Amino acid sequence: MFCPKCGTENDDNAYRCVRCATIIQSVSAVGAQPRAGGDLGDSAAMRMLLPVGRSGLAIAAGYAGLLAVFGVFGPVALLLGILAIIDIKRHPRKHGMGRAVFGVVMGVIGTALLVLMVLGLCARAR
Repeated sequence: MFCPKCGTENDDNAYRCVRCATIIQSVSAVGAQPRAGGDLGDSAAMRMLLPVGRSGLAIAAGYAGLLAVFGVFGPVALLLGILAIIDIKRHPRKHGMGRAVFGVVMGVIGTALLVLMVLGLCARAR
């Protein structure tokens, strides 16, 4: 795409000219243009089959959440879940919010179990 003001060639997805900063197309037009070849993360079916387009932290939080019932992994799942939620909010194209929330919930439960186990051990030691 060429700038109508200065004639500089710009990327087809550019919002402003790289040389003179003139607006060359609207923001909605930039977002509406499909990418060449598409992205695997755009397909819900692919996201269901493969971990494409998901936050790596969300995947880790999900697995740590599964292990959080053993207590020791509770704080890890809680931390990974919180970091995954922050990551997903910063990068809207990433998916995995359900796994991140699962990690937080199971992390809270696992941490509570860990605290109760430690308090029980301390009470028995007296």
